[in-house]
Amino acid sequence: MTSSTKSKSKIVWICQECGNRQTKWTGSCSACNQWNTFVQEVEMPRRHTTVRQPLVSHPIRLDQVQTQDTPRYWTKLSQCDRLLGGGVVVGSLSLVAGDPGIGKSTLMLHLAHNLAIQGLRVLYVCGEESVEQTAIRARRLKMISDQIYFYNETHFEQIQSHVEKLQPQVLIIDSIQILYKGEIPSAPGSVTQVRELASAFMHLAKQLGIATFLIGHVTKSGEIAGPRVLEHIVDVVLEFEGDRHHGYRILRAVKNRFGPTDDIVLFQMHVEGLKEVENPSQVFLEERMRESPGSVIVPTLEGTRPLLIEVQALVASSAFATSSRKSTGLDPNRLSLLLAVLEKRMGYTLHRSDVFVAVTGGLKIVEPGIDLAVLLAISSSFCNRAVDAEAVVMGEVGLGGEVRSIARVEQRLKEALQMGFQRCVLPKRNLKGLSFQGMELIGVDRVEEAIDKLLH
Repeated sequence: MTSSTKSKSKIVWICQECGNRQTKWTGSCSACNQWNTFVQEVEMPRRHTTVRQPLVSHPIRLDQVQTQDTPRYWTKLSQCDRLLGGGVVVGSLSLVAGDPGIGKSTLMLHLAHNLAIQGLRVLYVCGEESVEQTAIRARRLKMISDQIYFYNETHFEQIQSHVEKLQPQVLIIDSIQILYKGEIPSAPGSVTQVRELASAFMHLAKQLGIATFLIGHVTKSGEIAGPRVLEHIVDVVLEFEGDRHHGYRILRAVKNRFGPTDDIVLFQMHVEGLKEVENPSQVFLEERMRESPGSVIVPTLEGTRPLLIEVQALVASSAFATSSRKSTGLDPNRLSLLLAVLEKRMGYTLHRSDVFVAVTGGLKIVEPGIDLAVLLAISSSFCNRAVDAEAVVMGEVGLGGEVRSIARVEQRLKEALQMGFQRCVLPKRNLKGLSFQGMELIGVDRVEEAIDKLLH
């Protein structure tokens, strides 16, 4: 860097979480309130021009716009194609994020293989691994094709030259946090590098019509690492999540400019790689023990897809002055709230007991429709009485012990009926205008009614 360049550049502090810029370092960011997120970077001056560019386009009235079907590539994964809105759009830019070791690279190898066997040329840029390491994984997963090209490089200009020379139809970058542009004086993974790289890959994908996938890292809190503008630039944001100690993975569409959002695909991890699960409810209920105290089945929603899951609870006498409350797959703050409602409305002495609640299968459920099922599972374990094995339970619980209505009840009921359940306890307000045959519907207004109907 020359002395003239140094004089023109300046030092700025950039928040790694939100991209907020400051001239001085502070402990917390004033924009996102996160602590210890500022890193020092050298900001290069931007060139300004006053030359007016000639008009190359003009506004078009809506009724004059000619629409046509968007060309897509089929991934040969039926559930994944449905999630993407009908396949991978030509020239799209997609971001795939997830925890370390969750299976992002394995998923991308699956997509690369399925697209390559259709005759599409795929360039897989493996910046975090050598070509040999990636090839060993591909051979172990039996994903061998002469249309897949592996390239180990982290310098963007080198990658761009090979993309323009090879002209692939699909480009996979693993990962964007390890790449860098030479003219930017900051480390790989910094806010400036990630922002500029995402913009460069967007122009590359649109100009050459390349379907591009960017693998991204996540922070300790589970959010996508890098500036928020990264999620705004890309066309599709896919989150790959799950528990590494369980064999299930969830691919969730958070943003999709070409299809629906709030949808999921369930995968199961095998030795041969990832396999799509066509009927998730059946898989989650395979190891269920009928007539077991503390077990309740609840029809929940993951995005727009109904799933039947088992909620288990264990209430045991505490050997210490302070009782323990532990939950797996459930917000612990929500569990504390539900326990307080149960103590207040039913008079259970739960403050003297240890309470453990778990959602089976390694799923994390955040929707309030499982509140009533959690309360019934705890009550069942406390009273040592099993809930009706042919019944499912759903409903949100308020602080006053009232059972509130939930969304998409008919979808949940259809899933429960398909799995052979005969009764359902649900909010009474959801019965208004509901026409559903084949199941006995038991409407309740309060927590006491639900416990009385299923346990007493």
